[in-house]
Amino acid sequence: MLGLVVITAIGFDFTNGFHDTGNAMATSIATGALKPKTAVTLSAILNLVGAFLSVAVALTVTNAVVKIQDKSGAPKAEFTANAGHLLLLIVLCGLVGAITWNLLTWLLGLPSSSSHALFGGLVGSTLVAKGVDGVNWAGDGSKLDGVLGKVILPAFASPVVAALVATCGTWLVYRITAGVAEKYKNSGFRWGQIGTASLVSLAHGTNDAQKTMGVITLALIGAGQWHDLHSIPMWVKVICAAAIALGTYLGGWRIIRTLGKGLVEIDSPQGMAAEASSAAVILTSSHLGFALSTTHVATGSILGTGMGRKGAEVRWGVALRMVVSWLITLPAAAAVGAVCYLIGNALPGYAGPLVVFAILVSLATYFFLHSRKKPVSANNVNDDWEDSPLQADVQTHVAAH
Repeated sequence: MLGLVVITAIGFDFTNGFHDTGNAMATSIATGALKPKTAVTLSAILNLVGAFLSVAVALTVTNAVVKIQDKSGAPKAEFTANAGHLLLLIVLCGLVGAITWNLLTWLLGLPSSSSHALFGGLVGSTLVAKGVDGVNWAGDGSKLDGVLGKVILPAFASPVVAALVATCGTWLVYRITAGVAEKYKNSGFRWGQIGTASLVSLAHGTNDAQKTMGVITLALIGAGQWHDLHSIPMWVKVICAAAIALGTYLGGWRIIRTLGKGLVEIDSPQGMAAEASSAAVILTSSHLGFALSTTHVATGSILGTGMGRKGAEVRWGVALRMVVSWLITLPAAAAVGAVCYLIGNALPGYAGPLVVFAILVSLATYFFLHSRKKPVSANNVNDDWEDSPLQADVQTHVAAH
């Protein structure tokens, strides 16, 4: 069963990579600062590097929303009985919930938070396994923590803050460069975009790969295969870094298209302002210890560039679809995690986990095959936006089923 959890966690890390590529590179691709394949290759390399830059043990990553671990970071005794079967099943079902939501929103081209999907999946499986008391709703009261502090409040605050910063930045950029010829302005800002987009990619690798490292290490400890609470096995670091880098390289073109073309028609000055705003908000929040979604920040920044430039077109219908997906990320992933736990716990022995894993494989196969009917790739990611015919066709089909 431990093997299933590790494989599923790597799968989540992979989906995290291609799902979040757009956070860093969508605007650079949209403005032509980087060619699509060059952009995702650069982002993949920086995600790989970032995963090794910050490897402080994330053994309490799940404790932010569920009460699985004690204060030392070790799983509670009730979860480690029978070779950690209960803990492994909760984590497996939580990961299935997160991956399912990541793939569905990727298919629809909707940017959503992989972190919130992971938290939601874990909350759902824990609710069924341990009841309401098993979820860390608001922490111990000493600081903002739990589902409220780590998920709900940042989900509302981060895109607003990023949008305000990007709005001010865009206004200043166009104000300061008002007398500069468009040719030189766009050329200069495209070079700047390469630097700011790289910074966002590096920050993403530093933050997101560590979540999967923490989940795998927690599973290893629960199964009795690892005992050091203050370090992560080197092989876990390597496979998590490689998985998120590979996912990034393959590129979540549907989401890149939505962020780069669907929200706002972006010029190079706007692109650099958006990326600089995202990097500033993400790095500042990390320094202050706030948990923010890079997806929410990037989307808010791009939206802000549309509001900060006079005459820019902001597609509020697309923005509304994104907000709706954000609002239902936690409950949707939680519902999948809960159902999977019910199925996995109802069957004897290892049959339950195997059936849950088979469900994940079946769903992933369906999403992939359906995505081939209306493919989005490096070749058409920058095509003119026609109020999302790609999304509309997919959404109609999914609704019909």
